[in-house]
Amino acid sequence: MKSKFNITSLVRESVRNLKPYSSARDEYVSDGSAMIFLDANENPFENGVNRYPDPYQRRLKGVLAQQKHTSEKNILLGNGSDEVLDLIFRAFCEPNEDNVITLPPTYGMYKVLAGINAVENREVLLTKDFEPNVAEILNNVGDKTKLIFICSPNNPTGNAFSKEKIQQLLEAFDGLVVIDEAYIDFCQKESWLNSLNKYHNLVVTQTLSKAYGMAGIRLGICYASEEIITVLNKIKPPYNVNQLTQQRAMDCLLNQARVQDEVEIILEERNSLIEVLQTLDFVEETYNTDANFVLVRMDDANRRYQEFLDQHVVVRNRSGQPLCENTLRFTVGTPEENKKLKAILKEMK
Repeated sequence: MKSKFNITSLVRESVRNLKPYSSARDEYVSDGSAMIFLDANENPFENGVNRYPDPYQRRLKGVLAQQKHTSEKNILLGNGSDEVLDLIFRAFCEPNEDNVITLPPTYGMYKVLAGINAVENREVLLTKDFEPNVAEILNNVGDKTKLIFICSPNNPTGNAFSKEKIQQLLEAFDGLVVIDEAYIDFCQKESWLNSLNKYHNLVVTQTLSKAYGMAGIRLGICYASEEIITVLNKIKPPYNVNQLTQQRAMDCLLNQARVQDEVEIILEERNSLIEVLQTLDFVEETYNTDANFVLVRMDDANRRYQEFLDQHVVVRNRSGQPLCENTLRFTVGTPEENKKLKAILKEMK
């Protein structure tokens, strides 16, 4: 089925007709000249953060655009990926009318945001090998289906989905396919960011919270066509990414060597942890992973979870998720933390 993607028909009517708020820093964009700023009712005494931040984070986007081989016009930044995802809901989904499709087991905020925005969430379970069920997804698509959310590499299962299956959805679905790539930096597969020019209904979200070690600054990144980014910019808060976050993100992005070193260590530690897990009698299955964590099926996940707590180690019990009965999720720690975890595992009976 050939896609008939039309961005105008997807946008909520109220958003199409909206005249966005214009801040002082929208009306005057600094060219670097020394200026006296008397336009935004700021405190004039310099302390490093007395001025409003650039509402469009131009310098930061410039670095990202260069590193990701895209354009600043294809980038939206948010206060964490959750704000980016919420903006997508608010721009394209009419409350109490439209619906979205999610693929459990998956990142739980998609469902929460659907509820917050009064949007029906149609859940289509992954297959037993944790892949999208393309036929069933398309069977659930209706006239009011606006978004399909795909987390790849997937949380909590860890695997990156088949390129062919995602490609089928991009080509068959007339709405937006949102691919959440929070864990892409740990994955050997190519990012879907490289396909933006091919698929106009593709939205890719990434983050600095995982591989970049910047979870505390809350910076989410959205890559999409210029038309989609323009819509999202209409409704985002004017100063949604603060000055301190922008500066820390810049510092981090300009130190790619550190990021790559840490990713390599995490991958080495992940493989070492998997080797130990696969030798243990009480571990029933260790699932393939393309992320910085491992999903493991246990003999008794609740019991093992408590045993880890007793040893002052906090893991995540994912047993309540569909297809994840009796599973624990282990995030890969530092070499020292991983050594302690492996020692505890070997002592368990």
